Amino acid sequence: MIQYLQNNVAVIQAALSQHVFLALVPVLIGIVVSLPIGYLAVRFGFLYHPLLNLSGILYAVPSIALIVLVPTIVGIQILSPLNIIIALSVYTIALLVRVVADGLKSVDPLVTEAASAMGYRRLRRLVSVELPISLPVMLAGLRVATVANVSLVSVGALIGVGGLGALFTRGQQLNYTPPIVVGIVLSVLLAAVCDGIIVLVQRRVTPWTRVAGRIAA
Repeated sequence: MIQYLQNNVAVIQAALSQHVFLALVPVLIGIVVSLPIGYLAVRFGFLYHPLLNLSGILYAVPSIALIVLVPTIVGIQILSPLNIIIALSVYTIALLVRVVADGLKSVDPLVTEAASAMGYRRLRRLVSVELPISLPVMLAGLRVATVANVSLVSVGALIGVGGLGALFTRGQQLNYTPPIVVGIVLSVLLAAVCDGIIVLVQRRVTPWTRVAGRIAA
């Protein structure tokens, strides 16, 4: 194992860097796209069930099937990293739309009515009142989406693009365990680090949840 690590530092670093890129770019895209869609689902009640049902259907599509379909639909090469980014963006958006909608719906109507009575217009009320209150729900969903993406990137190795997943396939082809072990360990560590960062951000931006927890205890 030590010898493998020493002889393949550059390969491992390149695989890890690609894995981080392929996993986190779809998360950023998912946040940007799901926020307005989730808001529209809550703002216009007739859109709520259709949008959430559509997101549920998209999330249920098998990952490998979506990765294979995306090049045909978009018109790109199947080996393009853009293929993985688009596929994982679809999964992230499908998951986060429901989370955003549920988070906004969890805001007590009395709170929004009070904000409106104080002169808050719709946009200011959304940014200053509704989003901060719904952040714990949204960030919990973001943790799930991020960890899922870190895991799903490896599926791309089946078509030749997959970051740390390439170590799995290489080890399997050579019947050699070290690259598989390294890939698994780094994938788990990456998921743990990403999850930990989101938890720290949540504690930073929602300090009232800790206070409420201590009072309840």
